[in-house]
Amino acid sequence: MQTVHPCLWFDTQAEEAAAFYVSIFEDARVMETMRYLEGSPGETGTVMTVRFVLNGEEFLALNGGPAFTLSPAVSFVVHCQTQDEVDHYWESLAAGGEEGQCGWLTDRFGVSWQIVPDAMLAMLGAPDRAAAQRAYTAMLPMTKLDIAQLEEAFSGA
Repeated sequence: MQTVHPCLWFDTQAEEAAAFYVSIFEDARVMETMRYLEGSPGETGTVMTVRFVLNGEEFLALNGGPAFTLSPAVSFVVHCQTQDEVDHYWESLAAGGEEGQCGWLTDRFGVSWQIVPDAMLAMLGAPDRAAAQRAYTAMLPMTKLDIAQLEEAFSGA
């Protein structure tokens, strides 16, 4: 059982956000929806929290009102093996959101994500520091990361 998991604070979009995320990830499901009870800060009967799982990792979405907002100071990294995976997560999560640099995006709910090909991590950590630098330099102007372009830069082609 996962004993530590993130709680994402939304104004009123917890249920919509959870459904959105569950629709994108293959191994995903909503586990539980709890509603505000009488005497709680939210309107009785409205959604308070939604517990959901993405690729085996549990999340909690909370409708906490407008007091707090999400920021890129916390982001979720999605490790990808192929360009098709990068493309899928990038296009799905960025829809209605904002694309950033170097594989970062903010989805339409304000949650920040990093869509990262594992091949890039291997290149950046390679013992050949000149090749790693070429891959890093190629990555900097990218929004969605392109594995073929990174490999080309890494190899010096």
